[in-house]
Amino acid sequence: QVQLVESGGGLVQAGGSLRLSCAASGIIFSVNDMAWYRQAPGKQRELVARIFSGGSTTYSDFVRGRFTISRDNAKNTVYLQMNSLKPEDTAVYYCNADHPAYLTDYWGQGTQVTVSS
Repeated sequence: QVQLVESGGGLVQAGGSLRLSCAASGIIFSVNDMAWYRQAPGKQRELVARIFSGGSTTYSDFVRGRFTISRDNAKNTVYLQMNSLKPEDTAVYYCNADHPAYLTDYWGQGTQVTVSS
């Protein structure tokens, strides 16, 4: 059974940093593209960053230069280092796994990030 478990969320003041982790099981981690999404109350879920199986990355404009996505295939874990946090970064952050050969995606339960002004 596929399971993605996020951790590392919490409350931080504006300008601070958090490091999110997502531990995956039930998949061949190294061949999956991994991503972080976020969803704020009343808004659609949006892509934050993606790291492909080969290691290349892409970022949304609103986090580029502040956030860094990385992966450790030996630990089946993907990370999101978030620096210079802003109140508008407040959201539930979700981990996503996407095998390029299949249409289905897998999602974690989400972890809350709250940035105070």
